[in-house]
Amino acid sequence: MKNIQRTLILGCSLVALAGCGADEIVSPGTGGNISVVINNPAPTPTPTPTPTPTQTLVTPAAGCPTINSAGGLTDAGTLSGPTGTYRVCTLPSTVNATDTLPFIRGLLYQISGSTLVGADQGFGTTNNVVTLTVEPGVILFAQGNSALIVNRGNRLVSNGTATRPIIWTSRDNVIGLANDNSQQQWGGVVLLGRARVSDCATGGVNTDEMFAMNPTCQQNLEGSAVTVPYGGNQAADNSGSFTFNQIRFSGFELAPGNELQSLTTGGVGSGTTIANLQSFNSSDDGMEFFGGGFNLRNIASIGASDDSIDVDTGAQINVDTFIAVQRSSTGDSILELDSNDAVATPITARPRTRLQINNATMVERIVGSNAAMMRLRGGAAFGLTNTVMNRLDGTGTHCVRVDEQLVVDNLIGFNSVVCDGGAANQVRGVATAAAAITAGSNVNLNFTITLTDTVVNGTGETGVTAFDANTRSTFFPTRTFIGAVQNAAGLATFQGWTCNSAVFSFGGTGTACTTLPVFS
Repeated sequence: MKNIQRTLILGCSLVALAGCGADEIVSPGTGGNISVVINNPAPTPTPTPTPTPTQTLVTPAAGCPTINSAGGLTDAGTLSGPTGTYRVCTLPSTVNATDTLPFIRGLLYQISGSTLVGADQGFGTTNNVVTLTVEPGVILFAQGNSALIVNRGNRLVSNGTATRPIIWTSRDNVIGLANDNSQQQWGGVVLLGRARVSDCATGGVNTDEMFAMNPTCQQNLEGSAVTVPYGGNQAADNSGSFTFNQIRFSGFELAPGNELQSLTTGGVGSGTTIANLQSFNSSDDGMEFFGGGFNLRNIASIGASDDSIDVDTGAQINVDTFIAVQRSSTGDSILELDSNDAVATPITARPRTRLQINNATMVERIVGSNAAMMRLRGGAAFGLTNTVMNRLDGTGTHCVRVDEQLVVDNLIGFNSVVCDGGAANQVRGVATAAAAITAGSNVNLNFTITLTDTVVNGTGETGVTAFDANTRSTFFPTRTFIGAVQNAAGLATFQGWTCNSAVFSFGGTGTACTTLPVFS
């Protein structure tokens, strides 16, 4: 249940300034009489008051730009909210030609239903059949089960800047009805590719013996009303570039347990760039990665109702500089990691899921169904370095939950990791897991957290010796601190291109998540 608010405040203040001289008192004269003379100088002109500046509201653009795709953009009239009135241009159901969505002040792009970028190109090697480019500062919105889905063999180039991020959001956000607890107002963004997946809906099973011989293993996108396949054998597949983006209020549920996230990837390859991404109030996971293999840097998952990050189906992922902050009213684990569960059979799906995270700060505020900040299962391989885990719920949530011995066997290692698990809530599950996790250097799961401003290192975190994560992956730089934010100045990495809320504020020049930025 969500509170609906709409506030439009317009105002100005007038300051009137007036001046007068002080009374003058003359001493007694020679005759013994006291003479009092009051001099009132002529008043100076009252200055003209300076009006308090007010924000110029957006006025609608004259019309929709021309694009190459069949049917073009549809002019859907105007839509008004607290920041002004906008021209609404609706995307076609399929972007079937290489196109650009330009930034035009006073114009919003609407996703209505499932907008597909290109047609599925199957398992071939031809890339870049259709590329959709979104310019910095563009705002796209949707409602209900609407989503943007980039099919295999096509690309989305959505590159904002630190001062002009690209915003993907809901209609309620545009008209001023979204609040800091709103969610599930539209679907989300989906990137699909032709890198390997482990669990095959068609094409058989990727086993150890068949791994190099099975190029047609593919899976189907969850949360979609139609069958949308992903996967293949192109490890370096390129689904585009996605930098300096915010995705707000996503995760519409098509059916119980069948929903999208802010960002969902399927079979996305290493040729894809994803960086400087904020998920805000996704009703399911903040972001979920199925299969494929790529790197991410400067990632923020704020207010997710399920896991902040979920990695599954053989994905090979490295995440550097990650902030996760839960809401106090909803959420599950910060991280859920899974791989094929059929670990006891002779035929085991490959590749096994592998995730490494470096320089992260995770703030857990509620006991989820997993009762752990991290849930590791399915025999997935996991490495965690230079990370601060702040367990704020104060009850039975554990730092780490390990479901199977195979996870312990495949553990990459924990190094320079702290968590305030206390004596009783450090590691849950397989008996051998605690010893394996704490065997790493500078691991303390009974740590006293001293973070300031929710995610900025305090004296305790500053005193922990960092691990050289570059020895784990060349994607990770060598740093001298743990956590995502070394000091107050370190927040600048996230400021400007993120939005702020009661859930968590990055500060800086970012707007509130409940309103739209206004770019010139």
